Amino acid sequence: MTASPPLRVLLVDDERPALDELAFLLSQDPRVGDVLTSDSATDGLRILQEADVDVVFLDVQMPGLTGIELAQVLSRFKQPPRFVFVTAHEGHAVDAFDVHAVDYVLKPVRAERLAEAVRRAVGAEPLPTRDTEVAVERGGVTRFISRADITHVEAQGDYARLHTAADSYLVRSPLATLEAEWADAGFVRIHRSLLVSLAHVREVRMDGGRCTVMVGPAPVELVVSRRHTRELRDLLLRHRTAP
Repeated sequence: MTASPPLRVLLVDDERPALDELAFLLSQDPRVGDVLTSDSATDGLRILQEADVDVVFLDVQMPGLTGIELAQVLSRFKQPPRFVFVTAHEGHAVDAFDVHAVDYVLKPVRAERLAEAVRRAVGAEPLPTRDTEVAVERGGVTRFISRADITHVEAQGDYARLHTAADSYLVRSPLATLEAEWADAGFVRIHRSLLVSLAHVREVRMDGGRCTVMVGPAPVELVVSRRHTRELRDLLLRHRTAP
């Protein structure tokens, strides 16, 4: 029987001594590989947007975004991690399991109790994937937009700007990453700095060898690079004639 790969875990706790102790205990567990740490839920969310994590161990009461609120955000990820609450407070257990936590461990943490939480995390069914919503943050508030509403995506350095008919949102994700992850949803590259949703392309215009597309309900004109022109037209043809 093939052994499962080591877990990559993220620990989120605003109390450094508790964070260091938890990191030490988990590093001793042979089922655990990489151990990432964060001292706030907001920073933990940033890490999760940049790295693949199997299990998140998180405190409940933290300044700003609470552990319960972070778990609610995590449950809406495309591939949600499993999560375990590690807290000094018993009163939040119902809320924890309402957001499908695999375990609820009370502080001070005993090594054998933590080992049981890891066992439950290993055996837990992953949360259902959600690939129709995208988490975006503005002014410290995280909200969710439907990917189906995104007309095009614009590269901005290590970030990408998601455009909808009504607004735009900056996310910490390179354009190449979104191109790979969203290809099956009909997002294609038309320029080194642009992706478009085929579903939102209203017109393709050719003028003197220059190709542009009109996207969205109040159409925005976007330039298509020469190297992507033929591919885009072929993709649009297949997309429009697909059953």
